[in-house]
Amino acid sequence: MSKPDRLIDSEAAAAIVAGRHGDPFSVLGLHPHDGKLVLRAMRPEAEAVEVLDARTGRRLAALDHLGDGLFAGIIPRRKNLFKYRLRLTQGEIVWEDHDAYAFGPYLGDMDEYLLGEGTHGELWKALGAHPCTHDGIEGTHFAVWAPNAARVSVVGDFNGWDGRRHVMRRRGATGVHEIFVPGLGDGAVYKYELLDSAFNLLPLKADPVGFGAELPPATASVVRDLRGYDWADGGWLQERGAKQKIDQPISIYEVHLESWRRVPEEDNRSLSYRELAETLVPYARDMGFTHIELTPISEYPFGGSWGYQPVGLFAPTSRFGTPTDFRAFVEACHAAGLGLIIDWVPGHFPTDMHGLGRFDGTALYEHADPKEGYHPDWNTLVYNYGRTEVLNFLIANARYWFEEFHIDGLRVDAVASMLYRDYSRKEGEWVPNEHGGRENLEAIAFLQRMNVAVYGADDSIMTAAEESTAFPGVSAPTDGGGLGFGFKWNMGWMNDTLRYMSEDPINRKYHHDKMTFGLHYAFSENFILPLSHDEVVHGKGSLLGRMPGDDWQRFANLRAYFGFMWGHPGKKLLFMGCEFAQAQEWNNESSLDWHLLDHAPHAGMQRLVGDLNRLYAATPALHQRDSSPDGFQWIDGGDAASSIFSWVRMGAPDSAPVLVVVNMTPVPRPGYRIGVPQAGVWRERLNTDAATYGGSDTINPGTCASTDAPAHGCAQSIEITVPPLAAVFFERAAD
Repeated sequence: MSKPDRLIDSEAAAAIVAGRHGDPFSVLGLHPHDGKLVLRAMRPEAEAVEVLDARTGRRLAALDHLGDGLFAGIIPRRKNLFKYRLRLTQGEIVWEDHDAYAFGPYLGDMDEYLLGEGTHGELWKALGAHPCTHDGIEGTHFAVWAPNAARVSVVGDFNGWDGRRHVMRRRGATGVHEIFVPGLGDGAVYKYELLDSAFNLLPLKADPVGFGAELPPATASVVRDLRGYDWADGGWLQERGAKQKIDQPISIYEVHLESWRRVPEEDNRSLSYRELAETLVPYARDMGFTHIELTPISEYPFGGSWGYQPVGLFAPTSRFGTPTDFRAFVEACHAAGLGLIIDWVPGHFPTDMHGLGRFDGTALYEHADPKEGYHPDWNTLVYNYGRTEVLNFLIANARYWFEEFHIDGLRVDAVASMLYRDYSRKEGEWVPNEHGGRENLEAIAFLQRMNVAVYGADDSIMTAAEESTAFPGVSAPTDGGGLGFGFKWNMGWMNDTLRYMSEDPINRKYHHDKMTFGLHYAFSENFILPLSHDEVVHGKGSLLGRMPGDDWQRFANLRAYFGFMWGHPGKKLLFMGCEFAQAQEWNNESSLDWHLLDHAPHAGMQRLVGDLNRLYAATPALHQRDSSPDGFQWIDGGDAASSIFSWVRMGAPDSAPVLVVVNMTPVPRPGYRIGVPQAGVWRERLNTDAATYGGSDTINPGTCASTDAPAHGCAQSIEITVPPLAAVFFERAAD
């Protein structure tokens, strides 16, 4: 056996064996040494290691075992570097393998420059785990940002989870570590093992830019090959820009995939992405929705968070399949004419040990100060929006979902918690901004940059903000100081109207303004009217359960409310189960109560929502000017005594206006004279009290011709029957 100090410096050998060497590429692999070539390998899984010529397969040398899995030896009759393989022996088992330390860097100079600058627009193509061909050999390239780590290794079943085996190469001052592992491909399970700057071993970490993950509760990342998917949705992508403008009908079906429908015969499992493509997609299409919105699907460890505490922002959750399966689901949406929106959570992340928290032993993604980096509401961490690399990570992630998965929109969760430094904090628990104010200037800049980036890359997409305050310009362009979102959820409308609907009809006259107040600001943003999952959890009950009265009145109230919503300016969003009046509060651990459709009132509600969607989409007056005051005119918004609301919706000048009348009491109003803005014949288009929906069938058959009798400030009027607890839509017929 050769002397160790003749083949390797003793301190370097000790550091390699201990897994504490910060630059193993300078030691391991093939290196000139005292005028000869020496090959060193750290292979503790082997008893013997031989070197083979990769071209001819000829045995060149047997390496000496220096102890603790470290091998080294001189390559005779060779002076220049060459391609080699290793032959390893353990007992009677003999196998051949490429050496990771035989390969040079994979990332290019431009990648390194952009990573160092924090401006890599396609960050996911540089970082993460990528099956690829490097120097003619198939394998997987790993790269991770950990600037303060003394050592980073990739570990997995492929190396016995031994952090000494694949210690990564540090790329200059970027803080990025990389390694190419030959022979490794799609499906390999891995994590990163890091030593902090004081050489303390940290908890194993999942890949922040990993594209796959193990099925929870397991927490490792999984190599997923994103190359080569043969997309067939080119026609949809060319048309979607026109479908997602503010003058188009947008009606969104919000879905929690895990609980939409389950298979009770198979241990009550959830459906897969591909099964959902065959069931959820046609259901949403047949119901007349234009979009499906998914609660977050970025990998999340705790199912009870519904995805709102993600760990793997780049990994579609493995609960329903692989990234390829998710792509098939997206493609099915597009084939059915449906857009797909996913909820995106850049506002906070969980403290799970395998996640982003103190990733390299420091507050890397989060603020070090808990007054800035800790979220008291959810016991989570807050991203450091002032750090360039963190901005790059988040903005690139937004682009990633559009570019790699062809999604059509992002709905950004909890925007209000990002905009204000004192959100849910008491005095003394938050840090003012540089001007002494409460606004989070860095978060504001991040949201603006994100919207500029995604719309700049493809202006056919859409973004929406769940923002619950009066922060100005959420859906205004960034060049005018706005945040740049396409749409904003109208949380005020939702809260006010639901409070009104929970009142007994006899008391509603005292709360009339809750239904009309939203029109004071309805056109200040591009609004979506949301009845989301948040309204059917945490003891709030179902929408049906919040309606007063006996069973008939509860259903009638909800039908009237849906009519009010679909007639009101703003795009629509409805959480799953509400369309058929789910009776129980939503439970994320069980299926929706689909059996309720065997009962006429629930089936009638489902028919109503489908018909409202179809009327909304087919009637320009109900959607073209959703975001313009020119599209709305009160007929009578002040009839509090009768709890009747009436207004007109208008589209382009060549489209017919629509009159909406809503009666929020159980008292029918026959012979009700109501003003109309145009003379002519008006025809009832939809009545939520129709028998087919479960109502009393107090309808207005035929047409209603206007007369010169003035009413509600209009020169013309029609006489109608206003049904109890119902909304009625009339359209002016063509002359």
